[in-house]
Amino acid sequence: MKFSDFFCFEAVIPELTTCDRNGVIGELTKALEDAGCINAADTEKIAKAVIKRETEASTGLGKGVAIPHVKHKAVDRVIATIGQSPSGIDFNALDKMPVYSVILLISPVNDPDQHLQAMENVFKHLQQEKFRKFLRQAQSKEQIRDLFKEADEEDVFI
Repeated sequence: MKFSDFFCFEAVIPELTTCDRNGVIGELTKALEDAGCINAADTEKIAKAVIKRETEASTGLGKGVAIPHVKHKAVDRVIATIGQSPSGIDFNALDKMPVYSVILLISPVNDPDQHLQAMENVFKHLQQEKFRKFLRQAQSKEQIRDLFKEADEEDVFI
């Protein structure tokens, strides 16, 4: 599975306006709604489910990234977006450091394979220092989209 299979680039937020974990999750969920990727009636329910899951175990992986994710009945395919925070967010990350890139991933309840494939792709790239560096430097939707498309086309970061 490639980024282009599940990423909603219209919902990318190059500079998040909120600076706390729950606010960021809400902001990214709203961006997915505004981009037409999720229904308005489901936005708050999805955000609450992601926050609940995040409360159980932080998805702040360390090295400046977090991947809040949830399986939800409101979606029939994997959907993801990303938000960037130049100042960093306390995401209770494993390394106790701020998070600068937050990838929100929402998967269908009834298709665990889609979820695993998307997570595998995200992890594969985020483990690479070069990819994380370029991601943190990206300052526009276009730069972020181009980085992810380049990652899809070539394994230059791996």
